[in-house]
Amino acid sequence: MSDTDELDLESRRRAMVMIVAVYARLCAEELGKERLSDRVMQAMTTVPRHRFVPAELQEWAYEDMPLPIGQGKTISQPFMVALMTDLLAIKEPDKVLEIGTGLGYQSAILAELAKHVFTVEIMEELAREAERRLRSTGYDNVQLRIGDGSRGWIERGPFDKIMVSAAPQRIPQRLLGQLKPGGKMVLPLGAGEEQKLVVVEKGEDDHVRTRELIAVRFSPLIASN
Repeated sequence: MSDTDELDLESRRRAMVMIVAVYARLCAEELGKERLSDRVMQAMTTVPRHRFVPAELQEWAYEDMPLPIGQGKTISQPFMVALMTDLLAIKEPDKVLEIGTGLGYQSAILAELAKHVFTVEIMEELAREAERRLRSTGYDNVQLRIGDGSRGWIERGPFDKIMVSAAPQRIPQRLLGQLKPGGKMVLPLGAGEEQKLVVVEKGEDDHVRTRELIAVRFSPLIASN
């Protein structure tokens, strides 16, 4: 890829981030704030989204829309990636669990912000390709596992933050059990058009509070038998 192409992609990525900022302002009433954190916006500016979509779709990598990545799955809309990341309020020393790796874009965003990222993908073909893409772009603080995301990754827990990128109908209790006291989980919850983006907070006394935000539409969380 030429220097000119790289500059064009960087320019388009910055334009994408500006659109994300506009959407955040438009959702200010539901979110309770008008802007996403500077750390999240910098991560969105840094991570090359075009490296995490199929080659034939790279032309649309910086449009604010989901894109198909194979196996009936999609890479999420950039605004949704930024919003869910912002809601986790990740700190640099955090250990983060991601459920639903896809091709690794969200994993890369998390890796810009946290010390350790552990990600679980149930579809082997996507997982292998995500691992290749993450390594080729230098994200060596991400560990990937092929398996049932609803079970989490108990051997690597507990986690400071958990992000679920597919929708269960109820909060997975195994994931909740792997969340540290004082930790947060962000996930889409519900079926079909009834899904809401939900923030789950576990208090130091293990008391759990939930907060519903905006309506969303994600693929259902697949659990193995």
